[in-house]
Amino acid sequence: MSTPVPSLDLVDAVCAGDRRAIARMLSRAEAGSAEARDALEIIYRRAGRAHIVGITGVPGSGKSTLVASLAAEVLKSGRKIGIVAIDPSSPFSGGAILGDRIRMGAITGDSSVFVRSMATRGALGGLARGTLEAVDILDAAGYELIVIETVGVGQDEVDVVRAAHTTVVVSAPGLGDDIQAIKAGILEIADVHAVSKGDRADADKTVSELKSMLGLALPAAGLRYAVPVVKTCAPKHEGVADLVAAIDSHRAFLVASGEYERRRSAIRECRMLKSAEQVLYDEFERHRLGRMADLLVELASARISPHAAARKLLAQIGMEIVP
Repeated sequence: MSTPVPSLDLVDAVCAGDRRAIARMLSRAEAGSAEARDALEIIYRRAGRAHIVGITGVPGSGKSTLVASLAAEVLKSGRKIGIVAIDPSSPFSGGAILGDRIRMGAITGDSSVFVRSMATRGALGGLARGTLEAVDILDAAGYELIVIETVGVGQDEVDVVRAAHTTVVVSAPGLGDDIQAIKAGILEIADVHAVSKGDRADADKTVSELKSMLGLALPAAGLRYAVPVVKTCAPKHEGVADLVAAIDSHRAFLVASGEYERRRSAIRECRMLKSAEQVLYDEFERHRLGRMADLLVELASARISPHAAARKLLAQIGMEIVP
């Protein structure tokens, strides 16, 4: 058996666009490999040039088909595109089911496209552990536009808006997306609305409803940017060029208005807090069979509440808790 290449030795190859090195580093980022930490720190410092686009929407809205068509359109402009597709976890292996990769088969053979499926593994928020480090890797490797496709948005699954410069929400006719948009707060998170399955008879009705809701929301929110609604039909490649133009236009607006740097700062803050949560979770797991054991006994006999037990555990692992 060959000795694995140290992560630090992969950094230069990743930044040179070597696909094998990129794939290896992505696997280590997704696994949360401690050995890869120093390499990922270097890659983070070399990233920061790509435009990050989050694409979300209710399951069944046609996100993956639209992303594949969007990638084909981006390639026409000579740009390289990376896609991080968040798949539901297999209930047996915990790995990604890879449905997105199957649907994107037509573009995966192009050397200017890199598609990576990542399993949610129980993570909330529509993203997976390692998603943003995967974005760093593709960014440092020279992919100019990076798409994060979420597993599907719900009441709490809007983390993508805190990870992307531009958020595209995909709605499909006949799925009750007007109600979904209000329930999940999708109206507020979208920088671009894309209506998929535009060849259906009720597609224009969905477009009209979204525009009406946006018209009511704009004055109340005091928004300077008029959120576009783009009708698309990915299998026929209709409206996809308009969607790419809307994404590029939004980036131009962000840069011209100074909002781009504010969003980048917000993403950095979010990443720091998410990393802190992960470090804490890993520390809890490390002590599960040690310091947690006595606390679990106290919990079982109701001598202590879960909240009090959590504070004691944090104190035991060296965290100062303010009363």
